[in-house]
Amino acid sequence: RALALRNQTLLPWEVQQDRRSLSAWIDSQAKLTSATALDSLPSSKQVAFAERLARIKHRAVPDECFRDKGLMSKWIDGNK
Repeated sequence: RALALRNQTLLPWEVQQDRRSLSAWIDSQAKLTSATALDSLPSSKQVAFAERLARIKHRAVPDECFRDKGLMSKWIDGNK
């Protein structure tokens, strides 16, 4: 149920009735979240570099940059 909420999907009733199909559903949902959730986050090196740039330029890194790799990259490029 927690995976269904996290992935914003429905847990089918038929899947809930059979242990094997439930296990397969859990495995497939767990793989989806781990790959997509972590792929969009900036790397630790990106975050460290951005924080160092921000310290040097006396600016703050916007909060949304910590949630999106692409935004972090654009912020770094604009503040080098």
